[in-house]
Amino acid sequence: MEEKEQWNLKDIFKKEEEYEQEVKQLKENLEKLKQYQGILRESSQNIYNCYNLYEKAVEKYEKIYAYGMLKFHLNMADSENIKLYKRCEAIGTEFSKTVSFITPEITDIDTEKLLKYIEENEQIKRYERELREIIKEKEHILSKEEENILASYSEVFSATENAFDILTNTEFKFGNIIDENGNETEMTDSNYTVFLKSKNENIRKQAFNLMYKKYKEFLNTIGELYITRVKQDTITAKLRKYKSSLEKAVEHDDSNLKVYNALIEAVNQEMQANHEFIKIKKELLKKDEMHIYDLYVNPIEAQEAKVTFEEAKKEVLDALEVLGEEYTNKLKEAFENRWIDVYPKENKRGGAYSMGVYGVHPYVLDNFVGDRRDISTIAHELGHSMHSYYSNKTQNVIDANYTIMIAEIASTTNEIILAKHQIENEKDKTKKAEIIYELLEMIRATLFRQAMFAEFEKEVHQKIEEDEMLSAEDLSNLYYDLNKKYFGEHCVIDEQIKYEWARIPHFYSPFYVYKYATGVSAAIIIATNILNKKEGYVEKYIEMLKQGCTKKAVELLKMVNVDLEDINTYKGAIDFYRDLSKELYSICK
Repeated sequence: MEEKEQWNLKDIFKKEEEYEQEVKQLKENLEKLKQYQGILRESSQNIYNCYNLYEKAVEKYEKIYAYGMLKFHLNMADSENIKLYKRCEAIGTEFSKTVSFITPEITDIDTEKLLKYIEENEQIKRYERELREIIKEKEHILSKEEENILASYSEVFSATENAFDILTNTEFKFGNIIDENGNETEMTDSNYTVFLKSKNENIRKQAFNLMYKKYKEFLNTIGELYITRVKQDTITAKLRKYKSSLEKAVEHDDSNLKVYNALIEAVNQEMQANHEFIKIKKELLKKDEMHIYDLYVNPIEAQEAKVTFEEAKKEVLDALEVLGEEYTNKLKEAFENRWIDVYPKENKRGGAYSMGVYGVHPYVLDNFVGDRRDISTIAHELGHSMHSYYSNKTQNVIDANYTIMIAEIASTTNEIILAKHQIENEKDKTKKAEIIYELLEMIRATLFRQAMFAEFEKEVHQKIEEDEMLSAEDLSNLYYDLNKKYFGEHCVIDEQIKYEWARIPHFYSPFYVYKYATGVSAAIIIATNILNKKEGYVEKYIEMLKQGCTKKAVELLKMVNVDLEDINTYKGAIDFYRDLSKELYSICK
């Protein structure tokens, strides 16, 4: 790579001496912080002084950790990079241990006394959001003795997920696929989707049958693991005085029950939109009978020429121009000032991500190979980067970290704007159809599939909370019925799909997946309003990106006219999906 296509880590530390100086100052800060252990309750000034030191320490640690991680990811085989990263992790452990007293001590302060401190001390208002969050959590925090007991069981509680991971990732052997030439290839969990995308129906069917034959073989064991995980979650919720495990999860997510229920209700009311797309997919595949194992085949694959990074850069800038001059100029700065490490190279970390570095700027890791999908990856990661840029520029380091409920919205908004730009400007009918199809598949997988998972989790948890005895077969039948509901009459719901629930690792992080569906729904509404050039909307959107976590996610999104508690938000996203389906059909018929 040329220098301009590599990260400039000197923006964090110009030389190693600066890094060492920052580490030294951080350790000094941590020593000062220790002086406040045991005395926070004594005065509002002690709380302010402690948080002020904490804020400065976080700023320093963010730079130290980013520097170590980014260097390591550039060359993960370099011994010096490995040592640097391990050192950063060790500093992180020391940091966490040192500041671990703060939240418990604040929690122990009488609520009225703490509120009085906030009112009487103007300085402390800088940390008011953080303090009020602790107050809100207090009703769900147990006594010290009880918290210690729960903490002691933390490893036991994670045993079900660990056992599931070990069983399915290391001990499962699925067997061999016989390809069209009679050659045998071992099927693994990682290459399963590759076989499902094969143009050869026999290969797809073999892969599907091998996968679920193995899961059926161990179904009772996995069922016991999962039901135990759900019981652990429901018991913990009850101990912490939540009305349900779902309530515990959504409150932890900076969300609420209305959001979760509105999503599932809307998807159920508008399920026909998904059935319509499945019908179109069946017609495009020219199949009299479409099975579950046919869903991942792309029926429209145009012959794509490779694109250069310069061409990708131009396309992203042209598409996102609609977000305004300030936004676009900052994107140009990202491209021109080495925020992006562009190409794959030996020992570089794979994949792509964006990492905001407070007080510096975001960094994007990319592995650009010239596929058209790589253009979308750039737009997506730069969406994260711009969110971090605006949030970090506006908020203090404690309030800058936006919550997981909105973490994927800016990135997905960029993806949708780019895709719509590509659709509008593509003259070749086949290429246009492929772009539309890929956007539809992204929405199907992120909105409908995740909503199906969310509905499954909700039903299972409710049944456990109502003391209903469940078997692995009960879970399988519930999951099978949901597949019939979500895919409709145009797809054969093969018997084996009833065992798919047993291979979803996200189910061991209860009620996680619904955030994918709410996120893509919000992004669709935001992108549509931006593309429709609604007056003042871009300014509202940028203002939302600046807020960090200073407001609840639901309130943040209301700033851009997106109400996650309103069923019509999800219906609006599904209307977008339905319209895209119609556009695809009109091009291909």
